[in-house]
Amino acid sequence: MTGFFFGLIGRTVRLSLGAGGGAFIGLIFFLSVVAVVPFGVGPDMKLLARIGPAMLWIAALLATLLGLDRLFQDDRDDGSLDQFILSGLPLELVVLAKAIGHWLATGLPLVLGAPVFGLILGMDGRAIGLVTLTLLIGTPALIFIGAIGAALITALRRGGLLVAILVLPFTIPVLIFGVSTITAATTVGMPVLNPMLILIALTMASAVIGPVAGAAALRAGME
Repeated sequence: MTGFFFGLIGRTVRLSLGAGGGAFIGLIFFLSVVAVVPFGVGPDMKLLARIGPAMLWIAALLATLLGLDRLFQDDRDDGSLDQFILSGLPLELVVLAKAIGHWLATGLPLVLGAPVFGLILGMDGRAIGLVTLTLLIGTPALIFIGAIGAALITALRRGGLLVAILVLPFTIPVLIFGVSTITAATTVGMPVLNPMLILIALTMASAVIGPVAGAAALRAGME
């Protein structure tokens, strides 16, 4: 059963990378958002460096929503979801494996690309390191929360922007504490540990709630 779990993760990574570019589309979208910021706020490098962490987090949030609408839909359409259930692996672990695979294919490349995009915005080394760290901690939470929305639209047999509309309000706390951690670390006298611990707690909570709620939604849709 352990082998099936890790095999499902690998299968999700391969499908995510093969479906329209996966990680590359996310990186291109990430780069596009970062590239247009200087045109909107002007060439003031100090201003760009100040708003850079927030812009990188917003771009990462939007990029992680790409492809979520197909996370379970394709498996349901081709009958793979039924095979997953018959395999004996709990549906919660199926959702967990799919979410981990989707993060490896779409979230991890964003984390790895964050230092380069931070340089484009004129951020210093410390801020870039903090953005990368917080994205590493926080992007899994975005995927786990998104998996709930993906399971819901699969049950409703809908797709498109509906998953973004459902998921976006619930990702705001992750965005807030991700940016707050960086702000606290770059501001004298502000404690950095508190927002970072809350960010870690949000990720851990979503890693439990996401698979459970996603599995419940899939079961309701299959009845």
